[in-house]
Amino acid sequence: MAGSETLDRGTWETVLNQMTEEHDGESVSIEVLDPEVGHQYEAERLPFGTLTYDPKDDIVAVSVGGRSARYPVVLRHLVSHPREVDVTTQDIPEPAVRIVDQDGTATLITFFPQESGTGS
Repeated sequence: MAGSETLDRGTWETVLNQMTEEHDGESVSIEVLDPEVGHQYEAERLPFGTLTYDPKDDIVAVSVGGRSARYPVVLRHLVSHPREVDVTTQDIPEPAVRIVDQDGTATLITFFPQESGTGS
């Protein structure tokens, strides 16, 4: 990922919790880039909930939805035993986080700021 920084495992929990706070109210897309299956969207521009790392269970979880009548259900995408977490390091229009699991499958979480003046 151009312009990205690979995080030290010891900072995952803190950095991902901080990203949850920073991106509150935004939308996210979740893409899975599997070397065998190919590129698949799990969620496209749904309301962002949380992005966390649980060191005890060694799992990254991203949740979307569950915040309105339009998106009442919470969808969670889990990455078990991640081996790498990268975040964009420069201020770009669509910040992203990439998580690579032990099999080499990457999950890309892209944040989209709320658009102003939409009236919705």
